[in-house]
Amino acid sequence: MTSQTPHVPTADQIRRAPKVLLHDHLDGGLRPGTIIEIARATGYDGLPETEPDKLGIWFREAADSGSLERYLETFAHTCAVMQTREALFRVAAECAQDLAEDGVVYAEVRYAPEQHLEGGLTLEEVVEAVNEGFREGERRAREAGHRIRVGALLTAMRHAARALEIAELANRYRDSGVVGFDIAGAEAGYPPTRHLDAFEYLKRENNHFTIHAGEAFGLPSIWQALQWCGADRLGHGVRIIDDIEVGDDGEVRLGRLAAYVRDKRVPLELCPTSNLQTGAAASYAEHPIGLLRTLHFRATVNTDNRLMSGTSMSREFEHLVETFGYTLDDMQWFTVNAMKSAFIPFDERLAMINDVIKPGYAELKSEWLFRQTATTSGSASTAG
Repeated sequence: MTSQTPHVPTADQIRRAPKVLLHDHLDGGLRPGTIIEIARATGYDGLPETEPDKLGIWFREAADSGSLERYLETFAHTCAVMQTREALFRVAAECAQDLAEDGVVYAEVRYAPEQHLEGGLTLEEVVEAVNEGFREGERRAREAGHRIRVGALLTAMRHAARALEIAELANRYRDSGVVGFDIAGAEAGYPPTRHLDAFEYLKRENNHFTIHAGEAFGLPSIWQALQWCGADRLGHGVRIIDDIEVGDDGEVRLGRLAAYVRDKRVPLELCPTSNLQTGAAASYAEHPIGLLRTLHFRATVNTDNRLMSGTSMSREFEHLVETFGYTLDDMQWFTVNAMKSAFIPFDERLAMINDVIKPGYAELKSEWLFRQTATTSGSASTAG
């Protein structure tokens, strides 16, 4: 009789497991080689390195400062090479390909159209170029034997004054690949309530939106995002931990905001590696995701910026498996959480869960049984 297994996944199984990504920035996930090639083609001479490996290292080291503001400075270079239709198309297509190769089956990738107008493009041209790029990336992924669906989230910069305009843009393209809206940028001094007109508009239009909140700033940011603005999800939301007390005896007490977030099943778009870089957590072991998982918050695992963090969905899960001993069951829990929280219709989310995610994990779990059978048979033969 075989012993019970906790289904602790190998690195290969983590890569092959179906994964869902809700928080990924398009301008934070470029291939270093692509940045260099576009910079040469467009005449941008501001790159700190001109060799792909060295440039990738520079981005990770520059982002690994413990400061959100310093982290955000790295985007000046990626945005600089995303100012033409051809560049946006290429970056979006490669994004979909890279995610699919990493086992991501559904992704919502966000970007700020207002940051890609320096080359003369209109907001509409930016959105259409990115959407076409995602569709091309999906097609290339299928040819390579992978399946992925990518939806776009249009982001408004919280320090600017174009939120309503971008919200209206997201609503116009909601049936053409754009699944929702977001605000991003430095939180301190730029509360989400500055953009209430955009959020009120989206609610009237029955559209979806998430808000970067509770990353560099604390509980007031989360409270405003939810209770003033009506966010469907929290981008990061990691600082909800500030409203949770753990006594010396291990007893946990949730404050009213934390209890509300858990009771209402508000999705938390947690990004462990990025949080370490920006100082929101000191280590993987100390990252709030461990406690939030134990307390059954609607926690999800995300990459934030794959280039700056030198990460992928597989790497994020590898860190969590190593740190917390997570199993395939835990991975499935996080993945189903994310799919439940996606901004596509309910029936499509359900189909992804029942027809893609659950069968994918069931197959991975079954591999253990066959390995155990083979080991047991081999031992029996040797003994005979």
